[in-house]
Amino acid sequence: MTASTRSTLALDIGGTKLAVGVVDQHGVVTGLRITPTRKEDGHAAVVRRLFDLAHASLAAVGNPEIDAVGISCGGPLDAEAGIVHRPLNLPDWDAVPIGPLAAEEFGVPAHLVNDATAGMIAEHRHGVARGTRDALYLTLSTGVGGGAIVDGHLHRGAAANGGEFGHIMVRPGGRVCTCGRRGCLEGYASGTSIALRAREAVAAAGTPTLLSALATVRAEDVVAAAESGDELARQLWAETVEVIGQAVTDLVNTFEPEVVVLGGGVTRAGAMLLDPVRAHVARWAMPPAAAAVRIEFAALGEAVCVVGAAVHASDRSQEPSHA
Repeated sequence: MTASTRSTLALDIGGTKLAVGVVDQHGVVTGLRITPTRKEDGHAAVVRRLFDLAHASLAAVGNPEIDAVGISCGGPLDAEAGIVHRPLNLPDWDAVPIGPLAAEEFGVPAHLVNDATAGMIAEHRHGVARGTRDALYLTLSTGVGGGAIVDGHLHRGAAANGGEFGHIMVRPGGRVCTCGRRGCLEGYASGTSIALRAREAVAAAGTPTLLSALATVRAEDVVAAAESGDELARQLWAETVEVIGQAVTDLVNTFEPEVVVLGGGVTRAGAMLLDPVRAHVARWAMPPAAAAVRIEFAALGEAVCVVGAAVHASDRSQEPSHA
């Protein structure tokens, strides 16, 4: 098998779930496996479970020859050294050398990339941002992150951690974010934060709400209740889409992209999320960007970071210094 026909093993490490798959040069994923992270078990147990899942994925597709391992994880991280430095949603992961560990486990080079950056890479190479020169990616998941393509090139930042769109200030002096500041987008728009805000509102509510009957309130429960007309859920969701729309508008004004791609579990809300965000940008973004920009959901779904990690690793492996 030639290098051009080899596949890449990709591992995505999230605060809620682990995903692995084997990705070919066209971005097609086979052997996709997804399982809960169970981060409370500690990083060593999670890494072992991740690697076992990857071996199962490889076996499911006939143990193909792979050229590299791509690893997607939330930052901060040292991408070049392959070290994860205590991500906000993985607090036990303090200086975990996931890159070297994966290289040793699978016997090929391993390359680490920020998860939202991976999402941007995937959508630019194989998704709705394909063919664009300026594009943004915003993931609304356990946390909130982002990535950018500027003038045809991936924006990395001085230490390869650029694109922390989740820490744009949307409510100065507001809720405490996982980063320690008050009022960040992540404190309002991540699935974790939506659920927490809902539980707080239910505890403080003086009026009946569908959410009070639930033992554990999740972000998707807020969406379902809002869709059913529950007033408390409608208020929560209205604030959520407002801050997302506000942040996307600021990003459009800053970057003037051709497309903004929204990914992550919160996008399962569908039109209840996409329509108001589009309307906010159309109303408040500066012309001509407001009329020109597209706001779209990620085309690659749950596999977006798996595909992005694979593309990143394959590209890096073909560079002269990594060949």
